[in-house]
Amino acid sequence: MYISLVRSSHMLACPCSSSTIVKHRAGKTTNRTAFGTTNVSKWSRGARARHMKTAIQAQERPTWLPGLDPPPHLDGTLAGDFGFDPLGLGEDPASLKWYVQAELVHARFAMAGVAGILFTDLLRVTGISDLPVWYEAGATKFDFASTRTLFIVQLLLMGFVETKRYMDFTNPGSQAKEGSFFGLEAALEGLEPGYPGGPLLNPLGLAKDITNAHEWKLKEIKNGRLAMVAMLGIFVQANVTHVGPVDNLVKHLSDPWHVTIIQTLAGSGS
Repeated sequence: MYISLVRSSHMLACPCSSSTIVKHRAGKTTNRTAFGTTNVSKWSRGARARHMKTAIQAQERPTWLPGLDPPPHLDGTLAGDFGFDPLGLGEDPASLKWYVQAELVHARFAMAGVAGILFTDLLRVTGISDLPVWYEAGATKFDFASTRTLFIVQLLLMGFVETKRYMDFTNPGSQAKEGSFFGLEAALEGLEPGYPGGPLLNPLGLAKDITNAHEWKLKEIKNGRLAMVAMLGIFVQANVTHVGPVDNLVKHLSDPWHVTIIQTLAGSGS
């Protein structure tokens, strides 16, 4: 914590812990800690002022583990940076930039996946639509195209989009130039990798100035991380209970004291 008690127009700042207070008196500066009192420096008498001003500034950066010093390469400038890198994967600046984009893409896929699974599962459980449970949806056969055809089409479309995304990562803003995206350049106004923007991908215009949209970036990455954890939970639930998430919720609410994760895991092992 950063604490400074100021008298007159002069200020002596001292980074200190919660057990240390720097107090400025009329003619000297005293550093009081849990172990004693030490005189640090003296001011000239001409620097005295008529009024006392007290300024207390707390600059404690939030980290994933309170009291833990973040690594040097995570300086808090990235959206959602709470100093979490126990394996040191982002020590290389080039790797850190790529990991930021990878997390952002995975977060968006997870948010879309969780929303899709919950929505279709709700339609299935309520009987509104005769849909398969989400982990069996891939085996569904369609009349308009074969599974092989759908796979090839998806591979081509995803490959094209991912290639364009990589090109924008290596050369930011290049995919918004005229003639670079089949005439859709006007719908891609973003100049920062990972945030294409424009009316196509930002129809509500929530963050038109992406360089100053730190709050929106923070909200997105927080929700994306939560969605990734939720997606992992849905995977585990499907593997253990062999039903969808809405079925799991309904069963738990019908007997909340006896249908919990503890009983479910214990029953799966027997």
